[in-house]
Amino acid sequence: MLNIGHIITTLTVAFFVIASYAILFNTFLPLSGIYALDVLAQDTHYKYFTLFIIPVGSYFVIANWVGWQYYQNS
Repeated sequence: MLNIGHIITTLTVAFFVIASYAILFNTFLPLSGIYALDVLAQDTHYKYFTLFIIPVGSYFVIANWVGWQYYQNS
């Protein structure tokens, strides 16, 4: 039986594998034949955006939450 933790872990691993292929392994491997992966592999700028939007967005959410906590408790 799957719970939400298994789903989150599976999605995290899938994102890591896809992002690793798009940024690191695409120079050593031929095109995959999957349109979305091939577009990311041939791109030179926005493939980094798709990878770094997750940690930057997480930082933004955490920083806003901490600021809101300071505001509420002052």
